Amino acid sequence: MKKFFRSLLAKYMLIILMAILLIFLIQIVYATIGTVLVRITENTNDQELTDYDAIEEKWQEDANHLQNISRVQIHQHFIKWKQQYPKASMFWVDESGFLAEQVGVQEDLPSEWSSTFTAKFIKKRYGGDPFTVITFIGKNEMNGFIVLEIPRSTFQPPLQKIYSHYGDILLIVVVLTIFLFITISFLFFRGIRKRLLQLQEAMMLRDVDSLPLQIDVKKNDEIGQLEETFNQMVCELRESKQREREEEKLRRELIANLSHDLRTPLTKMSAQTYSIAKGNITQETKQAINILETSILDIDRLIENLMSYTLLMASKYKIERKEIDVVRYVRECLASWYPAFEKQEFEIEVELYPLENNKWLVDPVWLGRIIDNLLQNVIRHARSGQYIKVKTESADRYEAFVIIDRGKGMKNASNEKGAGIGLSIVDMMVKGMELEWDIESSKHGTIIKIKKYK
Repeated sequence: MKKFFRSLLAKYMLIILMAILLIFLIQIVYATIGTVLVRITENTNDQELTDYDAIEEKWQEDANHLQNISRVQIHQHFIKWKQQYPKASMFWVDESGFLAEQVGVQEDLPSEWSSTFTAKFIKKRYGGDPFTVITFIGKNEMNGFIVLEIPRSTFQPPLQKIYSHYGDILLIVVVLTIFLFITISFLFFRGIRKRLLQLQEAMMLRDVDSLPLQIDVKKNDEIGQLEETFNQMVCELRESKQREREEEKLRRELIANLSHDLRTPLTKMSAQTYSIAKGNITQETKQAINILETSILDIDRLIENLMSYTLLMASKYKIERKEIDVVRYVRECLASWYPAFEKQEFEIEVELYPLENNKWLVDPVWLGRIIDNLLQNVIRHARSGQYIKVKTESADRYEAFVIIDRGKGMKNASNEKGAGIGLSIVDMMVKGMELEWDIESSKHGTIIKIKKYK
């Protein structure tokens, strides 16, 4: 229950309940004050008659008790009723049909009343507004008749009179109350929106580890619980990041130690192979030694790729970019690979023509490593095509050097392994030097382009 009262739902329900109670309170206060004002302005008393039948009966009774009919007596009778009903109007038509006396009459009445006009007057006033009572004076019809007219609004209940007199004020007060409720609701939801935007902003901000920042929890409602959950998530991410760093550090140390440990026996194997090759051996033994030396070189290259890949992933591989003649540099790298391709009986084509701009801002070591990995990949996986072509290419948007082979394509299964790490290193180094590269591979061969956009 305590948790519910702290919730946003409970707070908004409280706002609605307060608005409803405020409207009822305004109506009660308004009715109380209005009743007092009505009584003061109309100067009424608690003994007055407000029933139509009772007033008609009283008026007829008073008229029957009138004797010695005269204008003075009729006037006094009218004044007596005027005191009780200030809004009433009364007049007397004598036995001759003349208007003899009137009190409080606002309309113009004829001075002479015919039977026809009298009948029309009675018909017009019957059941209408004002409330009209017509009665003969005394017990003799020859004394004429007197008429009492009271506006029907006089007989309205006090509350209805209040609405009649001060309804506009009540409407304004209710409208202001509704406006106050809308304003409070707006402020309530604006506060919710502000807190949600702060939470969204905290999710977008990042620290040095690219993790979101924690936020201060000020309230224990639904949004506050969401903020606490967000903070817990941030803590878990930090712990995960820390574990990842420790694991990465352990992995780099393991790879470094493993590479060092593997290179020691490889060096010994290479030395022993060289010693054996110097001796008097058969042709078959020489072929076996050549295969063994090739395998040792492949293993050494794989170890070097593994070390490079680890350093690149950890952003520890140093890059030093400078302007070099890329055509000349590629030609030099290719020249060092000629013996390897000739040994595998590759057909070699070179079309390294000058580019529009031979100067590229690159790291020579990284670029050499890219070329070595790509050429090594051709020897290992496109040996069946026995063809390689290296050329330059100029287009409207870019310049590039291209490596083409006629192997079975990268999707084809190969007996050699390790190309995945080599190409991953190429991808990271190319992007690290702000270059681009494309690969088009099919069963008829592979085309690789290293591009520099103009």
